[in-house]
This record gives sequence, C-alpha cells and structure tokens, in this order.
Amino acid sequence: MTEQLFRKLFADKGYLSKALWEMLFADGIQLFTKLRKNMKNHIMKMEDKILLRKRAIIETINDELKNHCQVEHARHRSVNNFMITILGGLTAYCFFTKKPSLNLNKVNDSQLFLNFA
Repeated sequence: MTEQLFRKLFADKGYLSKALWEMLFADGIQLFTKLRKNMKNHIMKMEDKILLRKRAIIETINDELKNHCQVEHARHRSVNNFMITILGGLTAYCFFTKKPSLNLNKVNDSQLFLNFA
C-alpha cells in the first residue's frame, strides 16, 4: 500500500514496530507516530511535529465522511459503484457549513525574534 508514497507517513501509535520502520525507511519513507509512554523522546523537526498534530483533524474529516456522508465500504460490485459512492460523499461534504481546516502556512523560522522591553 505504500508503494506510491514518498518522504513522510504519519500514523497511530499502534503502527510502531522496528520491523515496519526499517522496511519503510529502506523504501525512503519516514514513519512518524506519537511517542508511547515507555519510549524515549527523540528530536523531530518542528514542521513534522505540527503535521503530526494535524493528523487528528484528518481523522475528524474521515469520521465525518464515514458517518455523516455515508462513505464506507458497502461491498461494491464494480469500480464504478465505488467511485459513485466516493464522489457522492465528497459532494455532500462540500455542502457542510463548518469544515475543519489544516492551515498549513509556512513560517520562516530562520529568523530570531527578540523582544526588548
């Protein structure tokens, strides 16, 4: 399933395993998960930390698509029926008045902010 992915993969804590991490790393994919309680803290880029936090918003959108827009696996008998279900759910989602957003604005963190009082 990760053949066409590149660079970064954000996942649940349940996906943590050394074998999976090594397999993905060999394919050029970095696996990012939240740390478990018994794990040591490791250094992570601020951009990756922010994206890891945004993962909850993506899960919320997936939940809305499944429960409110009725996009879920219903044993489709053809690819066309599957696509119609997906497109219908996405169209219904477009009409929602309140939608969560990621707000992925780049910040120039190479500058130092000094506050002289």
